[in-house]
Amino acid sequence: MSRQQIAWHRQKTREPHERAMNDPAKLVTPNNAYDDLQHRTLSGIPCDLARLIYLASTRDYNSGVYHHEGLFARYGPESTRVALRAAHKDIFYRLIALSLEELVNELGIYVRISREAPTGFIHAWQELEPYRVAVPMEVDSTMVQLFQSNIRLALEVLRFRQEQHSQAYPSASSLQPLLGR
Repeated sequence: MSRQQIAWHRQKTREPHERAMNDPAKLVTPNNAYDDLQHRTLSGIPCDLARLIYLASTRDYNSGVYHHEGLFARYGPESTRVALRAAHKDIFYRLIALSLEELVNELGIYVRISREAPTGFIHAWQELEPYRVAVPMEVDSTMVQLFQSNIRLALEVLRFRQEQHSQAYPSASSLQPLLGR
């Protein structure tokens, strides 16, 4: 196979999003940036709560401006900001629409991937309320209150379940005083 044939074959077998990015005739739009963000970044994050936290971390806390170097290099600043803002709001509204049980499951997944001890994580989130900074700008204040209330309730359910689990399955270290008698 000649180099030209190899190059042609590589071009034809590339993923559609890769072909679009390398095609100079393809228009750069916020939708392209949004699709790229969904496909390359957000799809690798295991739950919507983690995606929300990630997207909030791309926003400057002082200015509210979103930053993402990879998207910026491919799509420019405005398309990048529009895509990040839209994805942030979309995920926020998806989380608000969850039932309590679904939100508790999301929170449980997030606790597991954080690699923190569940009791410490729950305590920190109840005391510090870091989820408050994960809320997108320019969303209805009632929705913000609903989200924060739902997270508080889900944390309480998770704490209760953690306590029940700890009582049902005490660790070996908690049995040590009983064994020494």
